[in-house]
Amino acid sequence: MKIELIPVLSDNYIFLICDFDRKVAGVVDPAQAKPVLKYLQKLDLQLVAILNTHHHYDHVGGNLELLQYFPDLSIYGGSHDRGRIPGQTHFLEDGDRLQFAGRVAEIFYLPGHTQGHIAYYFPGVNDTEIGELFCGDTLFAGGCGRLLEGTAEQMLHSLTRLRSLPDNTRIWCAHEYTLKNLDFAVTVEADNLQLQQRHQQVKDLRNQEIPTIPSLLGVEKQTNPFLRWDVPTIQHTAKSQEPVTVFGHIRKLKDNY
Repeated sequence: MKIELIPVLSDNYIFLICDFDRKVAGVVDPAQAKPVLKYLQKLDLQLVAILNTHHHYDHVGGNLELLQYFPDLSIYGGSHDRGRIPGQTHFLEDGDRLQFAGRVAEIFYLPGHTQGHIAYYFPGVNDTEIGELFCGDTLFAGGCGRLLEGTAEQMLHSLTRLRSLPDNTRIWCAHEYTLKNLDFAVTVEADNLQLQQRHQQVKDLRNQEIPTIPSLLGVEKQTNPFLRWDVPTIQHTAKSQEPVTVFGHIRKLKDNY
């Protein structure tokens, strides 16, 4: 299982999951079709599946065009997104499993950004192997998605689930928002040395136009304020120790940043 990162639009990423043994691929959140087709041709792979995390156009915009080229495509999405994901053929529930490229993904239902949002988590085969999390717009490097359809309580529950995964889980989030997220994060937790170091590293990467995705969950736990609602510094900023209140306060600060 190899993952190709495809930058599209202004700041989106499409992820191509490649199974070179079987010469097939699955694509996560294809905002556009043509960049995917270009990669498939270059790698000599046949597209067999689309894995959508949610219904927003910058995640599903390429579905129908890809379906024209590959009429037998399996198009996966959450059951709560029925009628909102173009061409959807499979309606996934929390706890469902999906096998691809010799790995098995567990489906997480993660409302908050939208009501139908899901993630695909491919755990490592053993304790030392890296896991792969395709989390759409729920968890970002250094941030989290806006609450467009859900509540702070829902998003906190969703992020709590993701925070419980192993530290060596790679975070394949769908946008290059990392620098902007960390610009905000340092205003919330200015004394976090690991955050300061990461902020500078990300500045250097973006100055060279190098992607900051994937991130590691262990890094997020140390530097992402939206996973740190139980840290005293963050609680002091929010003037509360109640998790939903702390998270909601930080989210509102970011919305207005």
